[in-house]
Amino acid sequence: MMISPTGHKTGANPPPARAFTLIELILVMALMVVVLALLAPSLGNFFRARTLDSEARRFLALARYGHSRAVSEGVPMLLWVDVERGAYGLTEEYSYSARDEKAVSYQLEPEVALELDRRGDVSTQRPPVPPSGLGLGANTAAIRFDPDGYLGDGSPTGLWLRQRARDGSGGRVPQAIWITQNPNRVSYEIQTNELASIRR
Repeated sequence: MMISPTGHKTGANPPPARAFTLIELILVMALMVVVLALLAPSLGNFFRARTLDSEARRFLALARYGHSRAVSEGVPMLLWVDVERGAYGLTEEYSYSARDEKAVSYQLEPEVALELDRRGDVSTQRPPVPPSGLGLGANTAAIRFDPDGYLGDGSPTGLWLRQRARDGSGGRVPQAIWITQNPNRVSYEIQTNELASIRR
């Protein structure tokens, strides 16, 4: 072994790197478990809210698509809503064609419920009837998009998309999104002002 002019030993093996002990690893894992346990309810609510928001946006996108098809093709379109099955879809009005090749339907996410809101309806017109061949439930309504670009008479004033209440929610009120006709009665929009919370 040689000693350098600075007094340090050269050629010696460097000291071994210090590794974590088993107790240190167990303590770190225990801290991670505690943190995850504290964050789990918040993360669950976050992802459920994201599901509700994406469902509302998908419904609005379908409403815009129905409006666009009605105007461009000159055929009334029906956006049907089946509350019992938790489903909705878009098809041509059944009196214009026997089968709509572009018809679409969606199933709600299991944690999202749909509820029609007809409290503001003042129309005396008969609401649109969804096609009977779709096998829809009794509690079904339809939004009618006329070729002139407006909503048909009798279309629901709005609807709610709500989180289903879960056991152990601690009395928290499930979140909800109110989708209502826009002021010019062309399509639907998400209501975000105080009126939505009053109607809740």
